[in-house]
Amino acid sequence: MYQICVSGAAKGDSVEEGKELARALGASIAKAGHSLMTGATIGLPNYAAEGYKAAGGTMSVGLSPAASKIEHVMKYRLPVLAYDTILYTGLHYVGRDTLLITSSDAVVSIGGRLGTLHEFTIAMETDTPIGFLQGAGGVSEQIQDLMALAHPLRAGSMVTFNESSDELMKELEDHLDKEHIKYKDLYQ
Repeated sequence: MYQICVSGAAKGDSVEEGKELARALGASIAKAGHSLMTGATIGLPNYAAEGYKAAGGTMSVGLSPAASKIEHVMKYRLPVLAYDTILYTGLHYVGRDTLLITSSDAVVSIGGRLGTLHEFTIAMETDTPIGFLQGAGGVSEQIQDLMALAHPLRAGSMVTFNESSDELMKELEDHLDKEHIKYKDLYQ
């Protein structure tokens, strides 16, 4: 069982465009038997968490920018229902993003704006495998152009793009299985 982070738009056009894609992504993560992690936010990550729970997922974890449940709900206006547990980090968005990505075995990004771009750069800098579920617009549709300009890939890095959540999960899972072959017993 891997910890799969879903990164994506909390607001903006890609939320409406990607709502059903995000739910399907959550279901794909659940069907694959992995735990789901998000930034415990609204929009596409929350739709993925809802899809995960609806598909029988057993461990959805939210990492909140807030320091407490009260602050999470009242100050940040963030959801709680789709999560088995929420870690209230008190790290605001920048610190929360770093903890979220570095705590994940892989990241799946969908749609997005500046926060999604931030999480992508963290994944690239930490060599965390990342897949982009295409079809929701937003920054996820522009990443290939940005990568061509920045040349961020290092040997062993994995970035993949797919329009199918099931196929994208399979690609990431195969990569992780190969990467962690010596430690496969730790991931059962």
